[in-house]
Amino acid sequence: MSLMDWVNVCLHFMMLSMLAVGGAIATIPEMHRYLVTQQGWLSESAFNSSITLAQAAPGPNVLFVALMGWNFGLGVGGPWALGWAVMGACVCLTSVLLPSSITTFLITRWAHRNRDLRAVRAFKAGMAPLVIALMMSTGWLMNSHHDNLERDWPVWLVTFITALVVWRTRVHLLWLLAIGAGLGVMGWV
Repeated sequence: MSLMDWVNVCLHFMMLSMLAVGGAIATIPEMHRYLVTQQGWLSESAFNSSITLAQAAPGPNVLFVALMGWNFGLGVGGPWALGWAVMGACVCLTSVLLPSSITTFLITRWAHRNRDLRAVRAFKAGMAPLVIALMMSTGWLMNSHHDNLERDWPVWLVTFITALVVWRTRVHLLWLLAIGAGLGVMGWV
């Protein structure tokens, strides 16, 4: 990778930081397009493994960004592969966290001072559909390799039931995650 490749990764992840309204997980489809489809720096399995491992690990779910950087840094190879991996993890994670954190801090202070303005209330109401659409596109991408309905119908059934329960009830998401994990451990999905 050239210096311009690293700069482009940094700028792309900074842009994704500003799109990560529902959290960094909502930017997975664009990360996939950039890292796997467009640049070819990560394989499909490395991309999915980065997300899966980070979600299984304790801590913030944004860790998958560092793992993606780690994996494509390792792909640079050579005798300095470990150094490139650390650099990839640091560049990606810093680029995703810094712009949105600074912007959130500044806007939150302003919005709190002006919380009674109609524009502030309208902005908050308008963000809900955007967050829902980004989360749905992430779910669709993560389930896209389940394209054989005869074989994968349990996965789609669990996805549909979970979406319905979230939409119609106030059941906490951790219970749904625990049920999904239990079904996976039993081999039903």
